[in-house]
Amino acid sequence: MQVPVCAVTARAKSARSAPAQPAPDAGRSALPSPLNMRLLLALRALFFVLLLPGTVACFIPFSILRAGNLLRVPDLGLASVCAAVFAITGALVLLRCVWDFFAAGKGTLAPIDPPRFLVVRGLYRFTRNPMYNGVIALILAEAWLFRSIGLAEYALLVLIFFHLFVVFYEEPTLESQFGESYRAYRRAVPRWGFTTRPFQESTG
Repeated sequence: MQVPVCAVTARAKSARSAPAQPAPDAGRSALPSPLNMRLLLALRALFFVLLLPGTVACFIPFSILRAGNLLRVPDLGLASVCAAVFAITGALVLLRCVWDFFAAGKGTLAPIDPPRFLVVRGLYRFTRNPMYNGVIALILAEAWLFRSIGLAEYALLVLIFFHLFVVFYEEPTLESQFGESYRAYRRAVPRWGFTTRPFQESTG
């Protein structure tokens, strides 16, 4: 059957003038949702907690105790209870700091995935390195609980390493990243000690 030329021309013009229909997913953003971003950050934070403090405060102490034939169930007594409370306190300090890094800093404790915002809330209002303090407290508590001189010596080595890392890497990096905000925080809050006047972040 022959189609009139005028009909074909009309159809062609109509096709050219008709607006293009968007694809079903064209309006959707290719970027991940905030919920997915927070979930990914939470998974990274958990991974680095297991990798870093897990190694320093759990795996290596376990290896030291096993090498010294000190792995045993501690005797129940006042000293053991106090050591256990000290260990739990250290662990809770560590976990609180990890939470602040996640919730306020939008980062993790790993140097390769640090917070994107300066964290000056929670325990960080009283001391600049509460996370390291928590790890040291946990190792010392393990040394106390298992009566291990080797673990006490290991805790001292870890403290020295933390101090050198903070002085020669962490503090210069934070100052470079956050500038005067970090310098004001550093002037107000001690590196290892504690202040009785909680740091108040400027809102100006």
